[in-house]
Amino acid sequence: MSEIFALLIFPSGLFLLGLGMAYEWVDRKLLARFQNRIGPRWFQPLADNIKLLAKEEVVPDGVNRLLFIGLPVVALAGALTAALYVPAFGLPPAYSFPGDLIVTIYLLSLMTLCIGLAGANTISRFSLIGATRTLTQLFSYEAPFMLTMLGPAIVARTWQIGAINEFAGAGNWLLLTQPIGFIVALIGLMGKLEMPPFDAPEAETEIVAGALTEYSGRGLALFHLGKGVELVVGVTLIGAFYLGGIANPLEFLIKTGALMLFIVGVQALMARMRIEQTVGLWWRYGSLLVLAQLLLLLIWETIV
Repeated sequence: MSEIFALLIFPSGLFLLGLGMAYEWVDRKLLARFQNRIGPRWFQPLADNIKLLAKEEVVPDGVNRLLFIGLPVVALAGALTAALYVPAFGLPPAYSFPGDLIVTIYLLSLMTLCIGLAGANTISRFSLIGATRTLTQLFSYEAPFMLTMLGPAIVARTWQIGAINEFAGAGNWLLLTQPIGFIVALIGLMGKLEMPPFDAPEAETEIVAGALTEYSGRGLALFHLGKGVELVVGVTLIGAFYLGGIANPLEFLIKTGALMLFIVGVQALMARMRIEQTVGLWWRYGSLLVLAQLLLLLIWETIV
């Protein structure tokens, strides 16, 4: 019974969905205050998702119905499964095994792949353009983000998230020794989630809602919930690896809150980047910087 409770209610399942909506509210509220606006009330993300779940899901003509309905479910399931291996809310992972870092990285990529396939599955020109941008941006941000997760693993000499978290918690603030990896990890997470200024794949003023233009009701709600869960998982991983580990709920709130402040600050300071800027510049310089840092780490580990 305890395992079922952990999977369905706490620290995974319903609790994680609620936490994802809470972090979405923090993102929207802080951004509004930075822009001298009031912003949404605390229950707005919950109200939005309840409204979407209650609406009819319209399946447009010319799509594969199975893919159209199934992709949002797969995207949310991948994000929730990835959360099993991270120290959510400062608690030990619900499930852990050697090499779970690699599995988690792949599961976090599932959301982007599902959004890209969802857009390519329709005949809407806005969805097709959004899908093309989504999959193009996938190659530019997934690889640097993955490399930033490998740096702490190399130093800790393990591929297990829980063990890396314990290593970082033993006084090893990898932010100080791997600052490039920390910055690239945060920007890579924003690019993965298509957050401003890296939101060219879903630019409202250009292509409506990008790859998700044809989605409504339950499907759109599941994609939104999946992005919220992935945001929580991403900031938890970065906080656990680079900010001295996460050992309790207070550390979780402080460290992930600080990361959210940084993310919102970037959104407030920068205008939307064009797709060739988000892809070309980041792939050219971000990846090379992380690779150079990894090379230095490997040389140092070999010498030591």
